[in-house]
Amino acid sequence: MTAIDPRPLTGEPVSLDLLNTRWNDEGVRRDLLTDVEGLAVWLGANGLTERFTADAATLRHTLAARDALAALVERPGDPDATARVDAVLDHGRIRATLTADGPGEVAEFADPARGPGWTAARDYLDLLRTAPDRIRACAHEACILHFFDTSRNGTRRWCSMAICGNRAKASRHYARTKEN
Repeated sequence: MTAIDPRPLTGEPVSLDLLNTRWNDEGVRRDLLTDVEGLAVWLGANGLTERFTADAATLRHTLAARDALAALVERPGDPDATARVDAVLDHGRIRATLTADGPGEVAEFADPARGPGWTAARDYLDLLRTAPDRIRACAHEACILHFFDTSRNGTRRWCSMAICGNRAKASRHYARTKEN
């Protein structure tokens, strides 16, 4: 039985969900990926438990992928950050297939422990290819979470309107009442 996912934001594309394994909780930095149990939670949240095992090697490679993605998100276009993501992507490939349902693709890895990190890096490429302007960091100054803006007009600012959006509204209200 897998533990409950404690993160405040889940359900984002797998690349951003990997970044969101670190978050702030009342000013305290939390990290889901401190052990293989946390990795098992993350794998389960992303439907990856049938293909990958939560073990020390997979955790090590997934952390390396998370760090590479974080560097690229913080410094888009930076050659070092780009090279780090490319290094993650070097450990997998897509094989074209033909199935009864038609054309398909299968990801292949020489080392399955690299699969979850590769899957996240590949997903990030897909997000960059389809809508790079919709990859966002939460606008709240204390939040470190990321999301893919699926709002119709593309103006989402908060990881969660109920949490960070509400905090911002409360802060603005407090500032207005304090001025009066």
